[in-house]
Amino acid sequence: MFKKILIANRGEIACRVIRTAKRMGIKTVAVYSDADARAPHVKMADESVRLGPAPASESYLKAELIIDACKATGAEAVHPGYGFLSERESFAKALAAENIAFIGPPPNAIAAMGDKIESKKLAQKAGVNVVPGYLGDIATTDEAVKIAGEIGYPVMMKASAGGGGKGMRLAWGEKDVREGFDSVKREGLNSFGDDRVFIEKFIEQPRHIEIQVLGDQHGTVLYLGERECSIQRRHQKVVEEAPSPFVTPAMRKAMGEQAVALAQAVGYYSAGTVELIVNGADTSGTSFYFLEMNTRLQVEHPVTEEVTGLDLVEQMIRVAAGEKLGFGQDDVKLNGWAMETRVYAEDPYRGFLPSTGRLTRYTQPPATRTDEVVVRVDDGVTEGSEISMFYDPMVAKLITWGPDRKAAIDAQIAALDSFELDGIGDNVDFLSALMQHKRFRSGDITTNFIAEEYSDGFAGAPADAQLLSDIAVIGGMIGAIGEERNAAIDSQLGPSITPASERVVIVDGKQHSVRIERYEGGTLAVLDGSDTIDIVGRWSPGQRLLSVSVDGRRRIVKVIRDGRSWSINTHGATHEVQVMPPHVARLSQHMIEKPAPDLSRLLLAPMPGLVTRLDVATGDTVEPGQPVAVMEAMKMENILRAPKAATVKAVPVKAGDSVAVDQVIVEFE
Repeated sequence: MFKKILIANRGEIACRVIRTAKRMGIKTVAVYSDADARAPHVKMADESVRLGPAPASESYLKAELIIDACKATGAEAVHPGYGFLSERESFAKALAAENIAFIGPPPNAIAAMGDKIESKKLAQKAGVNVVPGYLGDIATTDEAVKIAGEIGYPVMMKASAGGGGKGMRLAWGEKDVREGFDSVKREGLNSFGDDRVFIEKFIEQPRHIEIQVLGDQHGTVLYLGERECSIQRRHQKVVEEAPSPFVTPAMRKAMGEQAVALAQAVGYYSAGTVELIVNGADTSGTSFYFLEMNTRLQVEHPVTEEVTGLDLVEQMIRVAAGEKLGFGQDDVKLNGWAMETRVYAEDPYRGFLPSTGRLTRYTQPPATRTDEVVVRVDDGVTEGSEISMFYDPMVAKLITWGPDRKAAIDAQIAALDSFELDGIGDNVDFLSALMQHKRFRSGDITTNFIAEEYSDGFAGAPADAQLLSDIAVIGGMIGAIGEERNAAIDSQLGPSITPASERVVIVDGKQHSVRIERYEGGTLAVLDGSDTIDIVGRWSPGQRLLSVSVDGRRRIVKVIRDGRSWSINTHGATHEVQVMPPHVARLSQHMIEKPAPDLSRLLLAPMPGLVTRLDVATGDTVEPGQPVAVMEAMKMENILRAPKAATVKAVPVKAGDSVAVDQVIVEFE
C-alpha cells in the first residue's frame, strides 16, 4: 500500500479523497493555486504545494507541475479526482514514465473511451446497445442531411470530442440540420480541437441512467448498480439517485452485464461509469443505449457508496496498489435508497446566473448516520471561503439515504432547510422545490423535467395552506418573544409594559389573527379562532436557524429581520411576515406604499464578474436586443443586450473592470 498520495484537484473532491486516505493511514499532499491558498483541502492534507496563479490553465491543468510536486514530496501515487487532468491519457502516461502510480484506469482505456465516435464503435463490437445513428466521418452539410433523413427525425448532431453540453444541436427536420451542422463543427473545433461530427437518433423521452463499474488489475470487473441522473439543466446534472425508480432487476442485470463487457473490452480497471440513455416511453425496459464511458470517479459516486456500503475512493486506491477486489458480483447488494443534490453558487431567481463572493455565513446540516436515515455533506468550503470566478460554482453535495425513496427525499427536504449560505446566491430553494414536486416524487422524470416544469423560471416553491398557517404561528411566537425582550430592558422611561397576547400576523399579504400564550419551553397559539396549537421549541432574538414542533409537525426555518418585517425561509421559499398589535394593523392599512425605483434607463450587471468587452460609447444609439457588453463569470460568457431603443447617456465602466451584481454598466437617456 502507498505511504503517501497526492490529490491533483481542489474543493470537495480533494477533501473527499483526503478523508479516505487518512482513514487508511496514508499521508496526503494537496496542491493549490493562489486562489486556494487557504482552502480547506490545503489545511486537511499533511503537506501542500503551490502550483501557480488562479486560472486552472496555469495551475491545476499543468501536468508537469503536478509531477514536480510528487517528486518534491515523495508522493508515490496521484488521485486526479474528477475534471482537470482526470481523463487525460497523456497525464497518466507521464506519471507512469516517472514511476508514479495513477489512481485510475490504464492510459489505453482513457484514450479508447475519450473519443465518442471510437468508443461507440468499441461498444458495438462488445455487444453493447448503441443509439441508432451514423458514426462515420461526415464531411458536408448535404451528406449530413442525407444521413439524418435515413436515421429518421428527430436527430442529435454531436461533436466527437464534445462534453458538458457543448457541441450539440437537436434537429427536428432538414432545415435544422442545414442551420446547425456547420455550427457544431465550429464548436467542436474551437472547444476541443476536433471538428468531427456524428449523428444519432434523438430519444424524445430520455432518462439518463448510468452504471458504476469497478475492476482490479487481475481481470475482475463488477457492476455496482445504477444511478439515475435525469434531473438536468442545460445538460448539467442537478439531482442523482440510486437506484433508479425506472429500472427493474432484469434491466439492471442487462445494463450491468453490457457495461462490464465494454470495460473488459478495453482492459479497464479502477472505478468508471458507463452512461446510458433510456427511452422513458418504453416500459419494457429494453430500450437503453450507450452514450459514453467516464474513465474517472463521478461527482455523484456517493449515492452508490450509500446503497452498496463500499468506499469507492478506497477501492480505487487499493486497485492502483495492485490489490484484488476480494469480492464478486453476487456480493454486491443494494440496500435502501440514496439521493444527492448539488448545491451551486447560482441564483435560480435570476435565471440561474452564477454568483461569486465570500461565504459570510455557512452552516451545513448536521451529519447523521442511523439505520433510519443518513445525512452526509461533501464540501470543500468553510465560513469565510471565497467562491471564485475561476472554478466550478459547486459549493457542496448533499447526500441522504433512507430505507426507501420517499424517506431519502424527505430527508433531503429537512436537510436543505438546515443549510445557511450568506454572501452569495445559492440554489438551495430550487433543490427543495424539486424534492417536493409531485412529478419528481412519482418518479415520472426525463432529462426534460426542469425545462418542462420551470419553463417560466423559478419563483420559489409553492406553499400549502398548512405550511402558511404554521409560518403564521411561528411568526406570532417570534414577535411575542421579541416584545418580551424589549419589555425586560432596564432603564426604560416609565413602567415596564407587558405585551398583549393578541397579534395580527401578515404572511405574504394574507392577514391572520393570532393569540399567543407563552409557557416554559414552548408556546400556545390560537390561529384565526381555531383550536389551540402547541409550539414546542424556543427562539432567541438574533437566532437565524430555528427548529420547532408545531402540533407535532417539525419545522426548520431561517429567520431574518428585514426592517419592520421578518423574512422566514423554509421548504424552498422565503415568506414576508409582519407581526403587530391589532390597533397598529388597522392603522397600517392607511400607509402609502413606497413606489419601486425606475430602473428602465439602466443596464445593470446581472452577476458579479469581469467586463471583457464594451460595444457602445456615450452618444451611441441602440436597438432592442443589440449587444452592449460582454461579461465573464464562472467560466461562462454572458452577452448583455439593450432592453429597448435608446441613446447611451453614460458608460461608467470600462473593459477589464470587475463589477458587482446590480452595478450600472450603461445608462440610457
